[in-house]
Amino acid sequence: MKYDFTFHNPTKIYFGKDSLNNLEIELKKYGKRILFVYGGGSIKKNGIYDKVIAILKKCEKEVFECKDVLPNPALTKMLEGAKMIKDNDIDFILAVGGGSVIDCAKGMSAAAYYEGDDVFKSYWINREPLQDTKMVPIGTVLTMVGTGSEMDAGSVISDTVNKIKAGRALFNPDFSILNPEFTFTCSKYQMVSGIFDCMSHLMEQYFSGDDDNTSDYIIESLYKSVVHSARIAVQNPTDYEARSNIMWCSSLALCGIPGKSKTQDWEVHGIEHQLSAYTNCAHGMGLCAISMPYYRYIYKFGLHKFVRFAKEIWKVDATGKTDEQVALEGIDCMEKFAKECGMITTLKELGATPEMLPDIANSSRESGGYKKITHAEILEILKQCYE
Repeated sequence: MKYDFTFHNPTKIYFGKDSLNNLEIELKKYGKRILFVYGGGSIKKNGIYDKVIAILKKCEKEVFECKDVLPNPALTKMLEGAKMIKDNDIDFILAVGGGSVIDCAKGMSAAAYYEGDDVFKSYWINREPLQDTKMVPIGTVLTMVGTGSEMDAGSVISDTVNKIKAGRALFNPDFSILNPEFTFTCSKYQMVSGIFDCMSHLMEQYFSGDDDNTSDYIIESLYKSVVHSARIAVQNPTDYEARSNIMWCSSLALCGIPGKSKTQDWEVHGIEHQLSAYTNCAHGMGLCAISMPYYRYIYKFGLHKFVRFAKEIWKVDATGKTDEQVALEGIDCMEKFAKECGMITTLKELGATPEMLPDIANSSRESGGYKKITHAEILEILKQCYE
């Protein structure tokens, strides 16, 4: 392990078919006034809403609802929730949904008692330290897998007016309830989008460094588990073992452990954030469309790791092949897997137009792992992603 680090993850996880039973235990630790944050209403159709409300009533909580959080959660909704927190002296936030709902709930907590003029600019754009002000604790009930927000500090918010999507670390949920069965009602599109989101989180941490790092072995194991279980889940979306493996891998992927003592990359995420700011596409699908062209562009600068990726993950036979051939074959295998699962692999399919590409490129950050790339290079990558 090349670099010193400190690790602390304060989120308590309740995992399994009966995990919701623990919500009552946790709610007793907090005050009476609860902000219940959720999305577009799917939890009402699948019965999760009624189960949660019943527990809240049993615990004699006063419930305030903030609903209709969208995928790629909007700054306006975050500020609406923040105002509800302050106006109603909320004691605790319960976020029930996928990563967008959880991200938005974290943002609501951070913004509620912010005393400056522009919380989004300060915290998300400029990444200023959090003020020493009141933060309302949150807990989560996860219904869609992918972001890992249930076990990390991240919060990604979209300023739809200025077309800026930005993320930063705020704080972890106090607890998260993970019942794999709660994800069964997600569409196949949502499921595979979340699967690639998880895969991308692992790759962003993996494709960096040239040392023999324990974290890389952890990432490889998680990645192989996701690929194995994804193939099963695509064929049988209610296979509990497969969906539970995917759910736990997704939480572990961003819990902090896989990236320890690594430099990391995160350029694919940086580009995708601006892609979805312009198209409002599903995050995981945007990552999928960008990843293969991006990695084909940078692989030579981290050739040893891409060769390892091809051999360890995709079992590429290197006999009679150059390292470059092996590395590219590994990326090809990833693309084949994505198509096999029904993932989106072109920007055109996500609603992007050629006219958007320069704006997306120029608003994306210039960063990268094995190779630092410029706006001009991002534009070339986007063109390769288009169709």
